[in-house]
Amino acid sequence: MADKQEVIGKVIKVFRGPLFRVRIGENKFCYASLSGKMRINHIRVYEGDKVCVSKYLDDNKGIIIRVIK
Repeated sequence: MADKQEVIGKVIKVFRGPLFRVRIGENKFCYASLSGKMRINHIRVYEGDKVCVSKYLDDNKGIIIRVIK
């Protein structure tokens, strides 16, 4: 099983439901959903927000764990 890493990215597309497309590099993208704590506390994420994503090294899916201001 691969290790998790935290990367900084920018939300470029908001899909219906808790799904976002995040740019995490020059030409790298991943799909991310909101973490449980962000859902419970009703944290809003919009296009253009800078976020921290926890993701596996070999997968293009992740979880948004915080919004960086």
